[in-house]
Formats: sequence, structure tokens, C-alpha cells
Amino acid sequence: MKLYDILGKNAIIAELDSNDKQGVLRELAVAVSESAKTESSEILKVLLEREQLGSTGIGGGIGIPHGKLKSINSTIVGFGRSIQGVEFDSLDNRPVYIFFLLLTPENSTVSHLRVLAHISKLLKNDDFKDNLINAESIDEIKGIIGEQDEEF
Repeated sequence: MKLYDILGKNAIIAELDSNDKQGVLRELAVAVSESAKTESSEILKVLLEREQLGSTGIGGGIGIPHGKLKSINSTIVGFGRSIQGVEFDSLDNRPVYIFFLLLTPENSTVSHLRVLAHISKLLKNDDFKDNLINAESIDEIKGIIGEQDEEF
């Protein structure tokens, strides 16, 4: 499986409107709700519950909000970008610019961790992050991900 293959264009937000954590999570939930065939309010609830355990803002301008849903049976990925950055209670107390949203079925611990690790690995590449931040369109964002992506 490749991240590129499970990230639909309709789940990519090239410029997030929100400037706070809950707003970003809401926008991402709406973006993936069609792919997940789940109400965005249910997705948002799961994401907010996960954030209460600790921020998914991992530092370096990156957030990977994630959660598990009973209502889905495959992995769902979304992407959002904020040019201005969002205060997200990150581990390094710095704004987040790049967001990858991950939703997996409730009983899929192994695949959940595998996809999280894959996203984290991709985001360790500074050129990859810079290219995502500077991309001019959804198609360009998807293309950048496709160029760096590999099977996981």
C-alpha cells in the first residue's frame, strides 16, 4: 500500500481556513468524511478525544491527528496545509504548517502504527516538507507525495 493511493484529491486542503486546533480538525474531518462514509462530527469527536491524550503536533511544523473509527473498514488519509501556521500545542511549542490526518478501523492497531510510521518517515525529509509548503495546488501536493512515497 502507498500513501499516495489512499489519499484522495478531495481529502487534500491546500490552504486551511482555520487558525486554531479545533477548526483545523473540523476542516480535516469534513475533507475525509466522504471517503470515510462517516459524518464529519463523528470523525471530529474521535480526533478531539485523541488530542485530549496528548497533542498530535509532533514538532517541526507537523501535525498528525489520528484516530480509530468503528464505522470504517479501511485506512483513510487526509492532508491540510496552513501557510500562516496554527497553534496546535505541539511538542516544540511552535506552529504547525503540515497536517496529515489518519483514520483506521477500530481493530487495526498494526496498520495504524505502520501508516503513522510511514508518514513520520516521509516528513523527516526537509525537502519534502518544503515542497509541500511551497506547492501551488492540490495536484502539486498530491504529486509531491507520489514522488516520495513508497510501499509500506
